[in-house]
Amino acid sequence: MPVPYVTEQEFEQEVLRSELPVLVHFTANWCQPCKISAPEVEAVARDLEGKLKVFKVDIDQSKRLASTFRIQSVPTFMVVHKGRPVTGGQGVMRRAQILEMVDPYLPRAAGAIKPAELAQLVTEQQAVPVDTREPAAFGRAHIPGAVNIPLEEIENRLAELHMLAGEPVLYCRSGDKTKQMSEKLAAGGMPVAFLEGGFLSWEGSLLPVERP
Repeated sequence: MPVPYVTEQEFEQEVLRSELPVLVHFTANWCQPCKISAPEVEAVARDLEGKLKVFKVDIDQSKRLASTFRIQSVPTFMVVHKGRPVTGGQGVMRRAQILEMVDPYLPRAAGAIKPAELAQLVTEQQAVPVDTREPAAFGRAHIPGAVNIPLEEIENRLAELHMLAGEPVLYCRSGDKTKQMSEKLAAGGMPVAFLEGGFLSWEGSLLPVERP
């Protein structure tokens, strides 16, 4: 589905007043690099539907916007969060680069912790990863310093969780199961954080893994 254009008249309402972060792609019909970027931007819009709004601005049709934001060349990308530009980039950007650029501003689930944040907390001895997979999977590979408490045992071992040397952070293979468990525990008045994206996201972030 093509990314919609936003006009000068619509910009304030659609972009500056948006509750969600907004990615603005400044472009022009004559711009070849913009055409290369277009499928990457569309992929990001699909990936992050409901979390990020994405619009194009034609600099020839919206000269005032191009001047206001000092657009020197196209394509230029700008992320607007809570009504103000917070970051951006110029030139052809790939999907992964755009995702990395917008990621810090995306809404996240309550209790969600990103891999880099968990790595920092573990280094500072403020958190202990809790691997909720089966013991066999834990034995093959796990986050360094993690303890293994299978998911189905978590609710019966809450006291043990809170006796750990740091805040417990649950993780499973992909993050879905521990997200549900985190929500369930929070509803019961016992909030416990979880690793967003699970062990796969930890590995995907090229963070250290302990193997026997």
